[in-house]
Amino acid sequence: MLPTYWLQFVDSHKLSGREITVAEEMDLSGVGADLGILTPEQSLDEQTNFWPGIGVAKDGYVPVAWCSIGSGDYYYINTNDGPHGPLYRIYHDAVHEAGYEANDAVAVVLEHFEELLKYV
Repeated sequence: MLPTYWLQFVDSHKLSGREITVAEEMDLSGVGADLGILTPEQSLDEQTNFWPGIGVAKDGYVPVAWCSIGSGDYYYINTNDGPHGPLYRIYHDAVHEAGYEANDAVAVVLEHFEELLKYV
């Protein structure tokens, strides 16, 4: 489920379980992000047992971090983007069994997920 390039990125920088803060002015969505990097087990659990993970998995989204301030939103990469793709926030209340509108549910936080290293 998690692509090798993500697993290598997290492992080589010892990010699993770490909390990272991206200031509002650095977050492309303008909201700011306080996130905790998921373990592979947590990622699988979120994607297969909970919404929005269940609803966005078919489109290539894989959960990689949770909101550490309690919004309920998770952060994702998209396997269709390949290595060096963006980091996304998917709003938990915008994805339902009936589907979702990407413009309302998905926001780009960082152009490339590797930019997280700037904020560790």
